[in-house]
Amino acid sequence: MSQSDHSSSATAAGPLLRVEDLKVHFPVFSGAVLRKQVGAVKAVDGVSFTLNRGETLGLVGESGCGKSTTGRLLLNLIRPTSGTVVFDGLRLDRLSGAELSRARRRFQIVFQDPYASLNPRMRVGQALTEPLKVHFGW
Repeated sequence: MSQSDHSSSATAAGPLLRVEDLKVHFPVFSGAVLRKQVGAVKAVDGVSFTLNRGETLGLVGESGCGKSTTGRLLLNLIRPTSGTVVFDGLRLDRLSGAELSRARRRFQIVFQDPYASLNPRMRVGQALTEPLKVHFGW
């Protein structure tokens, strides 16, 4: 990973997370055989913020306003239509799969719906230790 592949290297004084004009538009198609795009749903449209070290951010809004989609964009679980996410000096959209996996060890998303967060086939202890097994080989 070369320095030119990412924004400037992280410094303790710089922001931990910088999001600039983040957008994701999902295409809407019509027709079963000859699918044609007839529009787009603007799930997230123009989100920008900076989060400094030691700060906490909560996304609050009505159902369907794009909170979870924004979280997925921040983790690069879905690709934005446009905009940038820079975590600790790294442009997440420019990381390879292995680099992104290493970076993801440093952040997480906590969804408000416990039924979407927990696997009913796992005991609580298993669910809590699984990330430790994945990241640290426990």
